[in-house]
Amino acid sequence: MVSLETALWTVLHGRTLLLGAVAFLFFAYFFRKRRPKNCPPGPSSLAILVNYFQVDFGQVLLQIQQLVKKYGNVIGMEFGGMYSVIITGLPLIKEALVEQGQLFMNRPVIPLRDHIFKKNGLLMSSGQTWKEQRRFTLTTLRNFGLGKKSLEERIQEEAYYLIQLIKEENGKPFDPHFKINNAVSNIICSITFGERFEYQDEKFQGLLRMLDEVVWLEASTWCQLYGMFPTLMNLLPGPHRTLFNDWQNLKLFVAEMIKNHKRDWNPDEPRDFIDAYLKEIEMHKGETSSSFDEENLIFTTLDLFFAGTETTSTTLRWALLYMALYPDIQEKVHAEIDRVIGQTQQPSMALRESMPYTHAVVHEVQRMGNIIPLNVPRAVVADTTLNGYHIPKGTSVLTNLTALHRDPAKWATPDTFNPEHFLENGQFKKREDFLPFSIGKRACPGEQLARTELFVFFTSLMQKFTFRAPENEQLSQKFRMGLTLAPVKYRICALPRV
Repeated sequence: MVSLETALWTVLHGRTLLLGAVAFLFFAYFFRKRRPKNCPPGPSSLAILVNYFQVDFGQVLLQIQQLVKKYGNVIGMEFGGMYSVIITGLPLIKEALVEQGQLFMNRPVIPLRDHIFKKNGLLMSSGQTWKEQRRFTLTTLRNFGLGKKSLEERIQEEAYYLIQLIKEENGKPFDPHFKINNAVSNIICSITFGERFEYQDEKFQGLLRMLDEVVWLEASTWCQLYGMFPTLMNLLPGPHRTLFNDWQNLKLFVAEMIKNHKRDWNPDEPRDFIDAYLKEIEMHKGETSSSFDEENLIFTTLDLFFAGTETTSTTLRWALLYMALYPDIQEKVHAEIDRVIGQTQQPSMALRESMPYTHAVVHEVQRMGNIIPLNVPRAVVADTTLNGYHIPKGTSVLTNLTALHRDPAKWATPDTFNPEHFLENGQFKKREDFLPFSIGKRACPGEQLARTELFVFFTSLMQKFTFRAPENEQLSQKFRMGLTLAPVKYRICALPRV
């Protein structure tokens, strides 16, 4: 019989070897190459390695701001498993994304995303694929209502359904997360799939929970390790396996929707985005250079489903939280709504200019919520220079929206919710240093839709409810770090307004 000492040595020896191997890989990773000549300053690879396991990812944004103070507005460092350049300040952001927009328009090849999406779809593709997918998507979204009264009416209708659902809570504490998710998702679903999904649809609720899970899993430490050691991580169990499984289930859902569309598809009468895309595939059949195929249909539709659900719904969750935390501001919103539209007229974009305070509150929610703090990453198309520094081809580029939206030199109370930031003499004031949708050629293609959703949903909810913290429960502005910054799980009371 094997002795206890021998058994313990076998286990510990195996773990020691594994830890040693991981440590070796870390050193090999961080010292595998020297920085390019005249590259931006930043922390050494050794400093990053020493601090890697001590990083509180909830504090990563604060740490970046400290690095900006030390190294300046263009920093070079390992970030998320890649050599990245972080740009701070509006002049440099505009220089990169607008003036040199053609050189800063690719997406970096991130191993985790490459494993799931390859180079397909809309959000993370580059080059000809991205140009074709974006052009088609923008045209098709306009054809199916983007910027038209018909789409706004769909949002108004969905806001009504959401209000009825919240009324059923009878003013008792509830978690608004997936109610809001479902409502917002139904707008993009009506465009892409030609249908909305009931709030009691268990299958769809399961998909929304998977979508939420991938948002925070992709930013987890384990999945960051995948970016450094994809070959090794493919051999190991862990949260990245859950992530891959979630994305696979979401892809299967979209594939099933496409299959159902094909059964009664009429190319002369497209009903939605999928129908229009199937027609585009037929038009480009036989063209080897075309990116229009069923695989890209799945991934582009999935991108729309993901982006059209997550960002707006997360912003609205921040909005309800801020209203409960700042009841004096909520009272002013109520007063403006009562004065301009009353309790019976439906909120609409046509009324927005007559509601400067509510308009300002929505913008302040976006500024403070800061849901994409470093913007969606770009990659440099060819060697270039920025602020005198050499930026090699392929470098991942992050734009520091956190510093932009919290700059004490530009915002009167940068860390406090204050709609006056967007008001001047009682009128709404646009801010050049406010970029929640980014700028340049890869700015958010759904900006117009998101703006309409935010205003109509928010104003409709404020028209019908007063939001408060439950008795003996304290609301917090703490956030969950993921692909987006979302409020931590909270409950709220929605008291009907008489």
